[in-house]
Amino acid sequence: MEFFNDHRKLFTTAFLLFFVLTLFVAILPALHNQRQNAPLPGHEPLSEAAGKGKSVFIANGCVACHTQQVRNVAMDRPWGKRPSVAADYAGIVRTDAWRNTATLMGTERTGPDLTDVGNRQPSLEWNLVHLFNPRIVVEASIMPAYPWLFEYKAYPADGDVVVNVPEAYLKNGKGKVVATEEALQLVAYLQSLRQVPLPDGRPSPEFLYARAAAQAAAADEGGGLDGALLYATHCQSCHQANGEGLPGAFPSLKGSNVVGGDDLELYVDIIMNGYDARPEFAAMPGIGTMMELTPAEVAAIINHERTSWGNAGTTVTEAEIKEMMDFLAQGADE
Repeated sequence: MEFFNDHRKLFTTAFLLFFVLTLFVAILPALHNQRQNAPLPGHEPLSEAAGKGKSVFIANGCVACHTQQVRNVAMDRPWGKRPSVAADYAGIVRTDAWRNTATLMGTERTGPDLTDVGNRQPSLEWNLVHLFNPRIVVEASIMPAYPWLFEYKAYPADGDVVVNVPEAYLKNGKGKVVATEEALQLVAYLQSLRQVPLPDGRPSPEFLYARAAAQAAAADEGGGLDGALLYATHCQSCHQANGEGLPGAFPSLKGSNVVGGDDLELYVDIIMNGYDARPEFAAMPGIGTMMELTPAEVAAIINHERTSWGNAGTTVTEAEIKEMMDFLAQGADE
């Protein structure tokens, strides 16, 4: 009983017990994980702007609806080229000495996963419009708007980033919408979220379904891949469901000379490698290359665009697109 009556012995023993438990349960395993899971060779630390943008992301509660973890299940295939691995998070550091908030893996996916959003949607213009009011680019979006990240200016300065917002969404026609520094920092953070390829040619972990098998099954059932679904997945966020795009930001595919024209090389090149039409429109990223679209998928997208919204272009075959993609790849190598 003397032990329990001597507070020095009691508290010293309790402290040593918890210290030993903390050492073996938390500290040593964490140090082991740091040694075993180094950042991937292609990992890039956050830039100053992206680091500040991460704080904006946290402050505005984005982590409540968006995850940053691609699980090894079929439904997560649209969010990244491969399932996430421990090394993807190894290079993420604490916010500062007092706050951790390092990994923002999230617990709920009300909105899309953002692990690879920097590759899926790298467009500065699209991200700014989407933050100002998501319904402008995704009509059915339930994401809240963030107008406080923007300001109205009658005469924007030379260094201001003007956001092309349709008149219907302007507040009493107050002038031009200009992105604040916080908005640009948040987009810089989103653009930094990219999956890094595994080193040494190591194969990526497979998702729990075979993509090729799914394509073959779709073809056997009647008729090839679903071009409308592929368009909705890869193109609709900018060019819209009606193909009319967004004036001043994203071109219309309805009645487009590229979509309905005979220059298939240009058409495929734009899908695979992107196109910069400044100052008329925002630059388009190389969606086909980034998302590793197959000739069959590109052909399905082209055929959907050429036969929708009143377009009456000539349909193409997978063999034609493969030949064109091989030609473009050969030209890039040279």
